[in-house]
Amino acid sequence: MDTILTQDFWTQFLDSAQNWMINELPSLVVVLILFFISLRVSHMLINSLKATLIKRAMAKTTTDTDEAEKRINTLIGIISGLVKIILWMIFLMIILGKFGINIGPILASAGILGLAVGFGAQELVRDFISGFFILLENQVRTGDVAIINGTGGLVEKIELRTITLRDLSGVVHIFQNGKINSLSNMTKEWSAVVLEIGVAYKEKVETVMEMMKSVGDDIKADEVHGKSILEPIEIFGLDKFGDSAIVIKARIKTKPGMQWTIGREYRKRLKLMFDENNIEIPFPHTTVYWGEEIDSLKLDVAKN
Repeated sequence: MDTILTQDFWTQFLDSAQNWMINELPSLVVVLILFFISLRVSHMLINSLKATLIKRAMAKTTTDTDEAEKRINTLIGIISGLVKIILWMIFLMIILGKFGINIGPILASAGILGLAVGFGAQELVRDFISGFFILLENQVRTGDVAIINGTGGLVEKIELRTITLRDLSGVVHIFQNGKINSLSNMTKEWSAVVLEIGVAYKEKVETVMEMMKSVGDDIKADEVHGKSILEPIEIFGLDKFGDSAIVIKARIKTKPGMQWTIGREYRKRLKLMFDENNIEIPFPHTTVYWGEEIDSLKLDVAKN
């Protein structure tokens, strides 16, 4: 304590501080400037790479631009994160060196610590490996609509460790890549709306199928909705006998993510056509036979 209060101590301290400011501070400022310039330049280069890749994808007539853009956005996000981590690590090492801290033991300790973490954090390593193969195999991209472990939503972010989904209610779900047991991509390359149209048993199946095809052809020819439809409607035919209706199955192939919009528009138009042609869409009901003596008497009782 007495040493700190002496004039010699403060004189030596001020001399050391002055020497540091003269010799080290300018280089430290230069390092800071170079670091921020590196961040800016890397950001510009990554954006330029993204624009170039998207431009090349658009130039190829056989490539779906939306699909290519999803994959490019996902990969660019991963590259951007890795570049930032590398730049920050280099900057911190230089700063420690400027303050006279020997980074050699720190790097050695980091290697030993990383080895220990590798053995102890097997779950973390599994997440990174799973995330790497998800990206490598192009299983899902940012902007896709996917179902992960039974939960569906829009893929907002893909990282090496986690995938982030946001469902229709706005709830954010985060999944560890190593714990993904099932992944269903609903918007990869093309999508489809599967239609199961129930009509009364008294209706003629051929007539209903013709109406369904007519509505499908009208939407395909529509200037707005037709752009989202890849192929004409497929009428598979009578699919099953329900409790109160016969079910006719059909499918419309659409661009990725447009199946819900096309499905809603198709059902609206089909309902209008059914109303114009008096086609009955029955509600669930049960036919009850009242005793052996009155075989001809029937009573329809609504289930709900």
